[in-house]
Amino acid sequence: MKIGIVGTGMLGEAVGLHLLDVGYEIIVFNRSNEKTKNLKKNGATVVESPKEVAKNTDLVIIVVKDADAVNDVIFGDYGILAGNHEGMCIADMSTVNPNSTKEISEKVIATGTDYLEIPVMGGPNVAIDGKLVLMASGEKEIFEKFKQVFDSIAEQSFYLGNTGTAHSIKLAMNLQISMLALSLSEGITLTKKAGFDPEIFLKILNSTYFKTGMSEGKAYKMIKESYEPTFTLANLKKDLDTINDAAESCNAELPMAKLARKIYSDAKDAGFGDIDYTGIIAYIKKLSEK
Repeated sequence: MKIGIVGTGMLGEAVGLHLLDVGYEIIVFNRSNEKTKNLKKNGATVVESPKEVAKNTDLVIIVVKDADAVNDVIFGDYGILAGNHEGMCIADMSTVNPNSTKEISEKVIATGTDYLEIPVMGGPNVAIDGKLVLMASGEKEIFEKFKQVFDSIAEQSFYLGNTGTAHSIKLAMNLQISMLALSLSEGITLTKKAGFDPEIFLKILNSTYFKTGMSEGKAYKMIKESYEPTFTLANLKKDLDTINDAAESCNAELPMAKLARKIYSDAKDAGFGDIDYTGIIAYIKKLSEK
């Protein structure tokens, strides 16, 4: 089975490298060739358009910024559907509004092409080892057809039913991430400002019911002001925009999501967008210095 990847940023590249490592033939496209060099060096074939990816693969995985980008790589003049062939499936790993996913899915399926949404939890640091958590929606028969690939990408795969469900859960998960990063940022900042070692705070937190993977891992990098990105602050701000748009469309009132969007937006505007999302602590620190 040949697999295509359209969008080889940090996550797309890591997924591709892992699939190469476990023996799949990979064909990739990215708007900037610079981001395909590592994949090419490791055996991937690089082509000039999403159309060329589709013509030569059975499963095309999309990993791009937002719904506009998904629409462009699927429906553009040299998009995936221009290279459509019998048995091909499009699987969208991007983080987008569930309403947009439903619209895109309906348009794709109307052409006779199979479509799945497969957002994931986890960054490139775990994707490189095939340890993502994958959530899938769409036709179960199509999910089962490609499940072996998904099981290579992720250590856990969840089939969630109708289109839109997986992206709804993904947005809810990313909302948790934003809140955890903010909560840890404020707890560490408060402890430092009070004159205590914040590692004491983490030691006690991690001995309780309230510990998380973030408090046991990245929080220590936050203390050391180490913000090497696995998922940028700007990307989480973009997802908070999507979360709030999705909430508005289904009449869900999410006051903390609105506040988080403002805080991450202000941090991005202040120049913190390119660091890891946990670097929100650097912005909180800056506010505390006023």
